Amino acid sequence: MAGRNETEVYVYQQVVVLFSCALSFFGSVLIIFTYVIWTDLRTTPRKLLMYLSVADLLSAISYSYGVWRVFKSESWDCVAQGAISTFANTSSFFWTVTVAIYLYIYIVKSNQRLADGLVSWFHIISWGVPFGITAAAVCLHKIGYDASEVSVGWCWISLKASDHVLWMMLTGKIWELLAYLILPVMYVLIKKHIHRAHSALSEYRPILASVRSSDAHTSMADRKMTLIPIIFIALRIWSTIRFLLLLLGSPARQHPMLVTLHGIGNTLQGAANCTLFVLFTQLLRSRLAALLCSCCCWYTAPESPASDYCERPSACAPSARGSRAQDISGPSVNS
Repeated sequence: MAGRNETEVYVYQQVVVLFSCALSFFGSVLIIFTYVIWTDLRTTPRKLLMYLSVADLLSAISYSYGVWRVFKSESWDCVAQGAISTFANTSSFFWTVTVAIYLYIYIVKSNQRLADGLVSWFHIISWGVPFGITAAAVCLHKIGYDASEVSVGWCWISLKASDHVLWMMLTGKIWELLAYLILPVMYVLIKKHIHRAHSALSEYRPILASVRSSDAHTSMADRKMTLIPIIFIALRIWSTIRFLLLLLGSPARQHPMLVTLHGIGNTLQGAANCTLFVLFTQLLRSRLAALLCSCCCWYTAPESPASDYCERPSACAPSARGSRAQDISGPSVNS
């Protein structure tokens, strides 16, 4: 350890966390890309997910700068990086919860009008509250060097501030703890509603030919509803543990493994969202594969053997099952 009140960040930790930042960067970009390029998939949940990805993208960029620099003292870029990551990270918490609230109101309460009407308030809260808190922290000189005691090389709340615990709560931890409570409750209620609806539909299985195709959608939605809060908590819990250990004055907060897990967890959210909502979605996988195939065929030389394959009508076309059949226009997490 570098010192009793300073956590050393090793080179291998920098490499691992920077790789995690890169995964989140490309994952967030891919979510934004799929939303922009395919207009027929611009459902409201996808729009909220896109805003969440903007926050995660900004978070990945700011964290990567902090991990690359590994600040050793307070400086202007330390404060700037700390302010940007504080805003982006807090905004990510809010957008993650708003997606759950929207799906709950739309699916469980069956009130699309109310759900859509809340989107404007989601913007005000998810951008406005983090901006206000961050601006206040900067103006009051609360953001600065924290000796990596509650970070992994980047800057957050200065430990020199007498009320640093209060500002750590305001700039992240209180929203993180609330998300731990809200997300599981929301998604458990949504899962129960989906199961009840699926059970009711199953009663008509003998006379409905389309029930079998709906089973796959229900199963995937059920898995996503289970994974969303689990992944969120699994990623964020290490940051919470180090914060609690700091409050207790325990040197265990400086353990290299815990520091590494903290760095990965805080920076991998964008990649996790991409895995859940892009790679685990059949329609998007089919379209991305077709797009990649068409790009490869465009660059293939005419005389190469691959050019014969690319000339086939079905070579780069997504199957009907992957295009129309799974193009869910509603707010389902499969859309």
